[in-house]
Amino acid sequence: MLLKTIKTDKLTTNVYDTRDEMGKAAAECACEAIKKVLAEKEYANIIFAAAPSQNETLKYLLEMDIDFSKINAFHMDEYVGLGMGDKQSFQEFLTDHIFGKANFNSVNLIPAKMEIEEACASYAALLGQNPPDIVLMGIGENGHIAFNDPPVADFNDKKVIKAVELDDICRMQQVHDGCFPTFDDVPEYALTLTVPTLMSAKHLICTVPAATKADAAYRMLNGEISTECPATILRNHEDANMFLDKDSASKL
Repeated sequence: MLLKTIKTDKLTTNVYDTRDEMGKAAAECACEAIKKVLAEKEYANIIFAAAPSQNETLKYLLEMDIDFSKINAFHMDEYVGLGMGDKQSFQEFLTDHIFGKANFNSVNLIPAKMEIEEACASYAALLGQNPPDIVLMGIGENGHIAFNDPPVADFNDKKVIKAVELDDICRMQQVHDGCFPTFDDVPEYALTLTVPTLMSAKHLICTVPAATKADAAYRMLNGEISTECPATILRNHEDANMFLDKDSASKL
């Protein structure tokens, strides 16, 4: 059940009673955006986040009436040195949850096992040839989008993708999410699409469940638009929709 809708600057936030309802609504929004894009061009270029926050959205997206053969898939970040074959890589997560379950036109993975400059250059070139249309994303406990943590987020970044050092809150979130057993097991560095790259997409669908994100959701909607909470930048986007459950919305 939809509990309430909040309009903050240009951002629309819909709060649902349950996490499942939230995920289904986000998938429906994504499906509508995909159909809009495909009504105007042959292929849709979609960037996917890899996180437990996306589980319900991805599950329901696979049930929608979507021609996945018309979609070029990308992902937004990856730990330096990890990739396919590494259980805790984001590539494995997305392959398990959606990339390996639908007949995409192409699946384009960040080559994070390559030398960093070469990896960034090759992925930037790929996105240059396939500008993003839609981003399916979440926000972090520290307000990050992708791995643009507050210390490294830049709303005017000139890069498409860059290497970053993860802050402690971000690394601890990976433990809270069950992705790593301890803080010390979480990698210190990652490759991430930059804020302007994410914001360049025509449609942003942001799914943010769970009580662990309640503080971040509050700051995102009530704080100043700044890199102290990078997710606040979504309030400037022309077509951004956020989906919360009652737990993540508990402080609103």
